[in-house]
Amino acid sequence: MAKRTDQQAPEPHIADSHGLIRVHGARVNNLKDVSIEIPKRRLTVFTGVSGSGKSSLVFNTIAAESQRLINETYSAFVQGFMPTLARPEVDVLDGLTTAIIVDQQRMGADPRSTVGTATDANAMLRILFSRLGKPHIGPPGAYAFNVPSVSASGAITVERGAKKAVRATFNRTGGMCTRCEGRGSVSDIDLTQLYDDSKSLAEGAFTIPGWKSDSFWTVRVYAESGFLDPDKPIRKYTKKEMQDFLYREPTKVKVEGVNLTYEGLIPKIQKSFLSKDKEALQPHIRAFVERAVAFSTCPECEGTRLSEGARSSKIDRVSIADACAMQISDLAKWVGGLAEPSVAPLLTALRQTLDSFVEIGLGYLALDRPAGTLSGGEAQRVKMIRHLGSSLTDTTYVFDEPTAGLHPHDIQRMNNLLLRLRDKGNTVLVVEHKPETIVIADHVVDLGPGAGAAGGTVCFEGTIDGLRAGDTITGRHLDDRAALKESVRKPTGALEIRGATANNLRNVDVDIPLGVLVVVTGVAGSGKSSLVHGSIPAGEGVVSVGQGPIRGSRRSNPATYTGLLDPIRTAFAKANGVKPALFSANSEGACPACNGAGVIYTDLAMMAGVATPCEDCEGKRYQASVLDHHLGGRDISEVLAMSVAEAEEFFGSGPAHTPAAHRVLVRLADVGLGYLSLGQPLTTLSGGERQRLKLATHMAEKGGIYVLDEPTTGLHLADVEQLLGLLDRLVDSGKSVIVVEHHQAVMAHADWIVDLGPGAGHDGGTVVFEGTPADLVADRSTLTGEHLAAYVGSGPEPSRTP
Repeated sequence: MAKRTDQQAPEPHIADSHGLIRVHGARVNNLKDVSIEIPKRRLTVFTGVSGSGKSSLVFNTIAAESQRLINETYSAFVQGFMPTLARPEVDVLDGLTTAIIVDQQRMGADPRSTVGTATDANAMLRILFSRLGKPHIGPPGAYAFNVPSVSASGAITVERGAKKAVRATFNRTGGMCTRCEGRGSVSDIDLTQLYDDSKSLAEGAFTIPGWKSDSFWTVRVYAESGFLDPDKPIRKYTKKEMQDFLYREPTKVKVEGVNLTYEGLIPKIQKSFLSKDKEALQPHIRAFVERAVAFSTCPECEGTRLSEGARSSKIDRVSIADACAMQISDLAKWVGGLAEPSVAPLLTALRQTLDSFVEIGLGYLALDRPAGTLSGGEAQRVKMIRHLGSSLTDTTYVFDEPTAGLHPHDIQRMNNLLLRLRDKGNTVLVVEHKPETIVIADHVVDLGPGAGAAGGTVCFEGTIDGLRAGDTITGRHLDDRAALKESVRKPTGALEIRGATANNLRNVDVDIPLGVLVVVTGVAGSGKSSLVHGSIPAGEGVVSVGQGPIRGSRRSNPATYTGLLDPIRTAFAKANGVKPALFSANSEGACPACNGAGVIYTDLAMMAGVATPCEDCEGKRYQASVLDHHLGGRDISEVLAMSVAEAEEFFGSGPAHTPAAHRVLVRLADVGLGYLSLGQPLTTLSGGERQRLKLATHMAEKGGIYVLDEPTTGLHLADVEQLLGLLDRLVDSGKSVIVVEHHQAVMAHADWIVDLGPGAGHDGGTVVFEGTPADLVADRSTLTGEHLAAYVGSGPEPSRTP
């Protein structure tokens, strides 16, 4: 080793001077020229009320620009296959590193997508069974329920010197069950729900949603195909006509000179409705599918999705179907007990993946769990798994409420994971509302002061102690603790649940009181949703508000989503003596230049498309003639530019008095969305705003029992107070409210608590406590009781196991 003779401290290297991510002049969505500096290799938490601009700054500005710059390093050919990202509206973005985004977007709701296929676990298990499984049935694809078996034979031409034809056969062994095609369930279709057999096709026999009599692609292809008599009632069809009508193979036909494909009704319905996940369908389509189709477990594969060959190959008497059905914590132990030097690297990688599931609190899942049934918080944690053991450093990890769906007991475990990622030398950016996670931050950025147009500025930037001392909404509410109620409401009856066995529930008997606020608690995976949604089906008298995302394009807005636009259009039409369709930007009133979008989109192939405001309508989306019609002195574009609070006053009295519109606006104001403009595109709403918009829509439904699944997701501490007020008003108006929730403020506010546990998966599924919050705190016999006691200041902080 050479000795240094220079004893002076070396000058800092210029490469070490880039320790900050600098954002100057960010104007995405509601951000108002935001300029901040975020320290690298630290944990920074972004706080603020729902809709204050947190996601706009973190996801739509910093993470989006990082991804766009990385995409630009690929060739133009590759970029053509990637999503095109426009540069965010920001003056300077400096010091960016590669961003890995772990958001709360639900996983693909494809019926063949499972927890195992969404991670690397299934791929590794298939390789393991193809090497060690007895009897040996083939390569990894032979154990995959998404791979069908294929065989072919015939003559092929070999071009080698002189051409010559040779006979060849081709075989590929797949693991797909031939009966259910890898879905695990089969469907029987009720034909009476598809058509009225007393009518002919010309008389409109079809009763399928969206099948209009003038549609080329559906009704007319049957009526004018030549296979059927359009004027004969369906019940009088011959046997051949009925076969053609219901089951005919795809056949080319010509309708009015247009080449179309005729296909039997049953396969057409299966392709258009049943190949999609039910939860991903629009509500009226889902209602039709539930009416018309009866789903049952596939009798051939018994719901495993796999062929008989794949199920017959075993390692230590365990098939791949058995392995995927095991709880992941049990599967990790089974894999840990395998010792086979020939596949040692594979076993090591599989053990790491399965251990990551357990470490992140998802050990209660099974690999065959359909991905579409995961909550937003579970989906986010599944996405985190591939990053836990990563050797990457100097990377930016971006998380969207990583504690969503987590019991207070599990939040410490999540905090440890975030700190571990930071300690590897990564920059960790977290959008979060939970005080338990905010307090571990090295740096806090608080946005606000309000939501929507009242937000979009940085109210505070600094340490957690500085936030507490500062006069911001987050700082004031950070140490808020809800007190237990002095008195609770008396129930008016009880909903009896007997012998509940859905998922992991163990023959649960419980009486849920009615006429009061009931909170169902327990660690993630303890069986809360199974009990509430499995035993209280949404139907007559029950309004169920789940965690499913609301769907809508950039043409959708709060007015269209809630049905508010219908009475507004009718009021405009009545006041001006014209058709209501004129006041829809998606119908007759649309500006012809931009088709009612308000902007002109120019596609630039692999480059980001350009959106420019429409010059004809100046972004108002309507024809000029439509804007000549007024109601109460305002045109339709001015009404859509109003906030909910303004519109509530406008339609509440005076010349524009419209009771039907006013009722919807009151519900929107009740859930805390008074600041939202009626015409704001749904794609620009935050997660918390979408959750509350959905709640406002469901409040219009007639029902005596409201079932809410984690309504505080995406809500700031200040917004939770308003939600509790809304729940109180619902109960005081005579409704029964049942809430699945982890937030201690909601637990403390309850009249009755049902706590499930004691653990997750097969360690849960039983009722461990029923009673008032005060009794739960005094009893302190469950994890929930310990944490609620600590929250309301009635006991020491519970010991948490990382």
